[in-house]
Amino acid sequence: MNEYILYPGCSMEGSAKAYNDSLLAIKDVLNMGLHEIEDWNCCGATEYLGINLIPAYSLIARNLALASKQANNSTHTVVAPCSACYLNLAKADHYMAERPILGEKVNEALAAGGLSYQPGSLEIRHLLEVLVYDVGLDTIKSKVVRPLKGLRIAPYLGCMVPRPDYYNRWSDHEHPTELDEILKALGAEVIDFPLKTTCCGGHMTQIGPDTAFELIRRLVSSADQYQADLMTTVCPMCQMNLDAYQDEANRHFGTHYKMPIVFFTQLMGLAFGLEAKDLGFGTEIVSAKKALGRIGIEVPAPVEAPKKKSEGLPMPQRRLKKTPIPSRRLKHERRRKKS
Repeated sequence: MNEYILYPGCSMEGSAKAYNDSLLAIKDVLNMGLHEIEDWNCCGATEYLGINLIPAYSLIARNLALASKQANNSTHTVVAPCSACYLNLAKADHYMAERPILGEKVNEALAAGGLSYQPGSLEIRHLLEVLVYDVGLDTIKSKVVRPLKGLRIAPYLGCMVPRPDYYNRWSDHEHPTELDEILKALGAEVIDFPLKTTCCGGHMTQIGPDTAFELIRRLVSSADQYQADLMTTVCPMCQMNLDAYQDEANRHFGTHYKMPIVFFTQLMGLAFGLEAKDLGFGTEIVSAKKALGRIGIEVPAPVEAPKKKSEGLPMPQRRLKKTPIPSRRLKHERRRKKS
């Protein structure tokens, strides 16, 4: 059995629950041991690193310190399914070694909680890379009992997985083939998707919707032009943006795309013969039911989201002191007195 330390990250318990459910379902089929870090914390996503480096890297490194402390002789490899988490953990490990002063300051912060981390003492790896190079394509192919034959899939990795690649783990930084190879092992028809490492917009949906919607439109439009039945991704943020904001992007541009966006572990589970409902299908907003129905796989219809209240969420209001506007007569009296 391959043993790993799992850093799940916050999304796996919320917006990417389908990713978590499908990972837990396939790990037993593939004989993988995943031991979740006890008392892990949020990695800070991308924003915190732009605000204050030392607290940000200390927040990330706390997870590495806990993983190092909880590691045993069977494994010193930390696996992160989330692309942002993977990149942050790899950054912290790399820069603590490359910049000794940063490493010292981070360890000084960790010491307040009785922790420390020696950079390089752990391997930081993304789930996709572990599945391809440790579990192996032959093993994955041997577990397929329901090939995804006839399903055209656009493989989408997003921008954070293959770059900057501190440990030279990926086949190519711009056009990596690892996800393609897994999908082919599942029996699917994989399109040569040119935008597979293009950014989905990240948090731009919150701060610059026009930019975000254009990035989402480009990706979905390209997959549609290549006649993909669905897109699959390895990143919770990418899945959420392309799925949850696809309708808004359609309204913005007057388009009508209905491209399902699912996690690659969900497709692995289907090929392994597992039940769709146990893999998180039905939680996506753009339904995969029609696409998978084409190859004879029944999946639940999407769960309807609760309707938003028309008045929206209550927002805090800034109270301004009202200043009475002087009448014309009062203004005249003030000018007369000054003269």
